[in-house]
Amino acid sequence: MNKALVVIPTYNEAENIQKVVSTTFKNDFFDLLVVDDSSPDGTADLVMELMKTYPHRLFLEQRAQKEGLGKAYIHGFKWALEKKYDYIFEMDADLSHHPKELIPMLAHLKSGFDMVIGSRYVKGINVVNWPLSRILLSFSASLYVRWITAMPIKDPTAGFIGYKREVLEQLNLEKIRFVGYAFQIEMKFKVWKSGFKYIEHPIIFTNRTLGVSKMNGKIIWEALPAVLILRINSFFNKIG
Repeated sequence: MNKALVVIPTYNEAENIQKVVSTTFKNDFFDLLVVDDSSPDGTADLVMELMKTYPHRLFLEQRAQKEGLGKAYIHGFKWALEKKYDYIFEMDADLSHHPKELIPMLAHLKSGFDMVIGSRYVKGINVVNWPLSRILLSFSASLYVRWITAMPIKDPTAGFIGYKREVLEQLNLEKIRFVGYAFQIEMKFKVWKSGFKYIEHPIIFTNRTLGVSKMNGKIIWEALPAVLILRINSFFNKIG
């Protein structure tokens, strides 16, 4: 059986980690790696306790400090490639991405796609419990990214993604330059420009009910110049 792994980065997710782990493991096909950036709220300690319940399926990597979402995911991706996983997923820890979507998303990869995107915008706007201001900001950012890059992906900032291992091997993870919100855009842009086959799988994104979101308008606005850099570099074939 091909091996599939879900990578979840955490920082102060003690209120959510137990539920997201138990919900994910309702799917027998997936292992789970938590990459914790030394959360002061004890997230890593809770994961270590859960590892006793889920031996050989739940793993923990602890990083010395908080360096951004991209760095945490790159750490997890490298770990997954070293452990010979065939399918690698990224997913938030706060249950805004429901683990029930993992099975249909994995089916897309097994059917021949190289990347599957859990998309909020492929069929309208499927977001629950977000204020209107945040919906408008997020959707507008997606339109901006598509306009600047010409990338036809409707949810280029999505954070619920599955990859075949060959994609991550070919992208050269050492050359992924952005670490924050722009990381998600850069990954999709490079997958698209490299000619990999992708699909957007419709999901319903539900805003977290516990813990504190790390996302805000400032983070989104700071990422927008990165989109211009990606586009300009693409003219000079600097995709890797």
